[in-house]
Formats: sequence, structure tokens, C-alpha cells
Amino acid sequence: MISALRGFDAVERAKKTKTQVKNLKLKVEMRISLEDRIILITGSTQGVGEGIALAAAAAGAKGLCITGRHLERGFQVVERLHRMGVEAIFVPADLEKEEECRNLIETTEKHFGYVDGLVNAAGLSERGTIEETSIALWDQLFRINARAPFILMQEFAKRLEKRNIRGSIVNIITISSHGGQPYITAYCASKGALAILTKNAAYGLRRHKIRVNGINIGWTNSPGEHEVQLRQGEPENWLEIADAKQPFGRLLRPKDIGPLAIYLLSDASEMMTGSLIDFDQHVIGCYD
Repeated sequence: MISALRGFDAVERAKKTKTQVKNLKLKVEMRISLEDRIILITGSTQGVGEGIALAAAAAGAKGLCITGRHLERGFQVVERLHRMGVEAIFVPADLEKEEECRNLIETTEKHFGYVDGLVNAAGLSERGTIEETSIALWDQLFRINARAPFILMQEFAKRLEKRNIRGSIVNIITISSHGGQPYITAYCASKGALAILTKNAAYGLRRHKIRVNGINIGWTNSPGEHEVQLRQGEPENWLEIADAKQPFGRLLRPKDIGPLAIYLLSDASEMMTGSLIDFDQHVIGCYD
């Protein structure tokens, strides 16, 4: 009789533990959610930005603003998001122009009623050593990679402060912001500037409950990277060759970065700001 009771208790405890684990899992899944969030994602007509947009839709975002310079690709992304059941708009923009940067925030807010998430994923990575880089290229890279995020963050913060609502900014930076390669001098410098801006803005916006974090992504396959590789004279199968040389057997893909961006946008990271996360298979500071 006692043995039977013990067996019954063990079964009941196991059921209770299983229920607790299920409830805990549900809580975790609910926290990593973008329910009711309206998010503007620059550079979202392709590559990393598009990957983040798709991840945001899968995480339940209420609305998304897609932006870029390529009209056809922009509307294609919006159509795909609509099929996923998410309201989305496409606003073409040239991020080298201040008024078009500010218009992105304004248009998103007007359409959805508010905006509480910003991802700066747009960027240029044109090549050039310190000897080869022209002043024109230097200025262009800084306009796209540092100045545009500054304008967008400024406009975003002002509107959130006015409405007294919380928000989150995620800046897509690069592992090369630590110093980088000699053949992309201006790119590394501009992304280094964005890394410092990320920390500075995070500190300055804390009291307004606006969080700012950055992701230092490693070498990532994207349509833009494919074009750059071909312009450099690399063969059509450059990706196959590059993948084989990596410690984990491949370059990063946009789908790898999306989940981390969603975490940083969500309440799951509500106590986290000013962080620069190295997202790469190579470890900074370690050498053979």
C-alpha cells in the first residue's frame, strides 16, 4: 500500500514538474515577442535588413516600415510580410538626405499612430585603403553608415519622448568596428563611429526608457556582398570557397542575425542598453 502511494506521489510530482516547465517555456516565448510593436527597419529591401523584417513578422510585430532605394524589391518584401499576416508599408528613401531620414520616422508614425522600434541596418561597404580612398567615398560612407543612423535616432527619440513611451533601437554595426581590414578603411571608421554613437546615445536616453544596443556582425552573405565580391573579380562560386574556409563551415546569413535583433527589440532585453555584441565565429583578441 505504501509503495503504491509513493508511486502515485512520484507520478503527480512528475506531472507538476512537466506543467511548470511548460509554463516557464510559455513565459519565455511570450517575452521574446514583438506584439503591438511598430518597427522601422532601414536597408530592409534585401540582406540583413530583410532578414530582420521577416523575423520581426514571425515574432508578432504589429506593423513594419520597410525602406530602401530599390522600389521593386521593397514592394516584394512588403507583399511577403502581408502574406505572413503583418501590416507593412514601403517608404523609399535616400539616407544621404537629412529630410528623407526624418520623413521615414514621420511617415511611420502617421501611418501606424506611433513607432517604438528602430533598426539601422542600412550600410555601404565600398572598398578602399587609406591611400586609395577618396574624400568623396569617405564622406559617402560616413553619411550612410554614421550620419543617417544619428538623424534617425534623434528623430525617433524626440517623438518617443514627446509621447512618453518606451522604445528600442538596434544598430547593425560590424566586427570590423574594432579596427578592421586595411582594404575597407573608411567603412571601418564609419562603423566605429556608429559603435561609439550607440553607447553614447544609450547612456543619454536611459532616463526616457529608450534602449540602444548594437550588433557587430561578422562576414555575412547577402546580395550586396555578392555584388561587391564580383566587382573585386572573385568567381561566381566565391561563397562556396569562403564558406569552406570558416571555422563553423559557412559565413553568416541574414537569418542568423534576425533572432538576436528581435531579442534586443523585445521586452526580454528590457534591462539591457549600451551593449555591443560581437556576432561572429572569430574571436576578437585571440590569435594562432
